[in-house]
Amino acid sequence: MGSSTPERGFDEELVAALPRLRAFARSLAGDAARADDLVQETATKALANRDKYTPGTRLEAWLVTILRNTYYSHKRKSWREIEDGDGTIASAVPEPSNQEARTEVGDLMRALAGLADEQREALILTAAAGFSYEEAAEICGTMVGTIKSRVARGRQQLEAILDGEADLPPRSAAIEPAELFNRF
Repeated sequence: MGSSTPERGFDEELVAALPRLRAFARSLAGDAARADDLVQETATKALANRDKYTPGTRLEAWLVTILRNTYYSHKRKSWREIEDGDGTIASAVPEPSNQEARTEVGDLMRALAGLADEQREALILTAAAGFSYEEAAEICGTMVGTIKSRVARGRQQLEAILDGEADLPPRSAAIEPAELFNRF
């Protein structure tokens, strides 16, 4: 996705970026409904603040930054949410059938869900979304070295999980591959 041009305006590029934004939001939130809410809020904020966008720069990177900041803002506020200490709510959620075959892709999606948010985000931005380390650092508001470190630690953790040296998160934590890699 390139920078805005007179032939391809802000609105068109925003619409074209939505599937990739949703895939990134899904990888962060781990839930399709929350991902859709994040993308909708991102698009609303982008449209309301389109005057702050610098034409000629990569619109998608600006949108991912908005989405990321929105996600972390919501996460910081989530401390007010009700805990399920006795497991009453969790016990009401149906478990997926144990008869389903475990696939390598399924294990990878579960392993990704088990990474720290910062590591998963850095891996998704660089490995799946194709952003350079520099672009990912700009999106995350951090240094290039920090992104490289997060990617390296994330890869090590993924390898440990997939090699059985660390626990694989439960199936309920899995990220859907179709959502994660849609249009990447």
